Amino acid sequence: MSWTPRQHAMLAEMGTPLWFAPEPAAESDASSAIRVPSPIQPEPALVPTQAAPSLVPPPVSQPVMAQRGSRPDGVASMGWVQLREAVAGCTACRLCEGRTQAVFGVGHPNAHWMIIGEAPGEQEDRQGEPFVGKSGQLLDNMLRALGLSRGPGVDLPGGGDAKDAPANDPARQVFIANTLKCRPPGNRNPEPEELAQCEPYLLRQIELVQPKIILAMGRFAVQSLLRTTEPIGKLRGRVHRFQEVPLIVTYHPAYLLRNLQEKSKAWDDLCLAQTTLMGGVTS
Repeated sequence: MSWTPRQHAMLAEMGTPLWFAPEPAAESDASSAIRVPSPIQPEPALVPTQAAPSLVPPPVSQPVMAQRGSRPDGVASMGWVQLREAVAGCTACRLCEGRTQAVFGVGHPNAHWMIIGEAPGEQEDRQGEPFVGKSGQLLDNMLRALGLSRGPGVDLPGGGDAKDAPANDPARQVFIANTLKCRPPGNRNPEPEELAQCEPYLLRQIELVQPKIILAMGRFAVQSLLRTTEPIGKLRGRVHRFQEVPLIVTYHPAYLLRNLQEKSKAWDDLCLAQTTLMGGVTS
């Protein structure tokens, strides 16, 4: 269903965050519907030439890829610097062979909120940061609606900027990480071995951040953390626990971009997370 600009204005008057509503329907341009095909030009006649002597092509140099190895020892006791270096150089599974770079995570190291997604996509693999592109923009809008920020450069309510917020205020910032640190080829689903190899890194990140609430986004993040095969639709709407930390289940922003009607449910999940953090919900 396409929402009109008038309907968006009504939502704004009610104080409802607009990030979950579909974009207003664009006006059609009748002139763009008519396309005049270009005339087909005949191919030039081939002129016989003297056959060139056969040459053996030189060998094509192949890109240097990381070789499979093992995960570094002692992940459970690493600090931030060691952990970041370990993730950057990890060769424990075959995802290392095709990555541009590992995607470690971003945000306040002691944030009250920790957001855990699934796996890096193409743009995340290039930039080395989770949740970028359109899904990242949607996530930033979702965080902004709650007065939260992933870090510098994200606008805050009231016209301020994240760089103007107290740098040591973990309550207003988040830490964002993915279940997998390397992009699966073609953005395919993560495989069990890959999730198992990356899990110690994520567990250590959670231990270092010590969040007050976890927001799990997407099926693979949710099912990995909760050790379940139930779909998100049956898990959302209630408070779960991960190592005594309240955990709220919600949809991945990429899924919301494909299913606009589910955005209102995601807003309900965010409200539940905020209420839980403030002590309004215990189970």
